[in-house]
Parts: sequence; C-alpha cells; structure tokens
Amino acid sequence: MADIDWKMSAALENVSRGGNELPEVTNLAAAVRAWTTLDNELQNAAVLTPEHAVTVDGEATAAFSGQAIRQLAALLPA
Repeated sequence: MADIDWKMSAALENVSRGGNELPEVTNLAAAVRAWTTLDNELQNAAVLTPEHAVTVDGEATAAFSGQAIRQLAALLPA
C-alpha cells in the first residue's frame, strides 16, 4: 500500500465553482473527496496538484488529471 501524506496541501483545479474556475486549495484527502462528488464531466477536466509528488505503486507523480485521481480515491483512508 502507498504511504501517502493525506494532510499535505493540494489544489483541485479546472473545476467550475459558481461560474468561476477557482482552484480549491485544501489538504490532499479533502481534495480527493471533493473530486469524488463531481459529475463525470468535471472529474475528467479536473487537475489535482499535491504539495509534493505522491508515490503510488513505486511511481512518483507530481500531478493527477481526470480519472487518474480515481487511483488516489481508492487509497483514501476510511
């Protein structure tokens, strides 16, 4: 299992909020949970940028886009 710092800062971008595309800056866990509540079109457009690269399955990733965020969602702690 990946050792992820869910409390690090992260920005969820390319998601329209009230007619504006303002990035949501929060912790990684909250950003991933917010992504899971979006409709499919917004999920596909979203970009998630954590404070530092996240290593999942031995691969460090500095930003996740679209459905790649689902990989993080599957690892969220309960």
